[in-house]
Amino acid sequence: MRVGAIVLAAGLSSRMGVNKLLLAVRGKPMIRHAVEAALASKAEPVIVVTGHDGAKIADGLCGLDILLADNNDFATGLSSSLKCGLNILPADCDGALILLGDMPFVSAGLLDSLIAAFDPTAGRAICVPVRDGRRGNPVLWARRFFPEMLTLTGDRGAKALLDKHGSLAHEVAVMDDGPFLDIDEPETLSRLA
Repeated sequence: MRVGAIVLAAGLSSRMGVNKLLLAVRGKPMIRHAVEAALASKAEPVIVVTGHDGAKIADGLCGLDILLADNNDFATGLSSSLKCGLNILPADCDGALILLGDMPFVSAGLLDSLIAAFDPTAGRAICVPVRDGRRGNPVLWARRFFPEMLTLTGDRGAKALLDKHGSLAHEVAVMDDGPFLDIDEPETLSRLA
């Protein structure tokens, strides 16, 4: 099965005060960590959805083999970026990994674990990382959910769909904090960078 990756990188970073995706984390722009993890995994293609500071985000990803999708409606919220990425995902992709650009500690190994677990015919149509009963990101979704995802609105992702279709979710146990560490505030950045 073919699984693509969609990295959401269009937001305003309102809590940070500046575009956090351009800030350095361990020597490189935050966004580059998530994108490089996706490229090092078995996901293909890797789509990066830009919006706010789109040209600067693209510059920060210079030289990487990615598809860029510019979300002109980024100010309406996360759902518009999700839809933008899904709309350019190749038709032969059986699923999509949805990654958040502000989660720089997600590894290619984790992405490959989600892809390896993915099997819609065996009831594993959604794959989600879990530790101590807590679900994290990214989440791998089968194509059958894309029409519902395309109806989402506002500044929310697909969490409500995950709750709705919980019986089809396969939890992949993880040992590290990567799926739970997003960087939204300067204090978090200073602690983790």
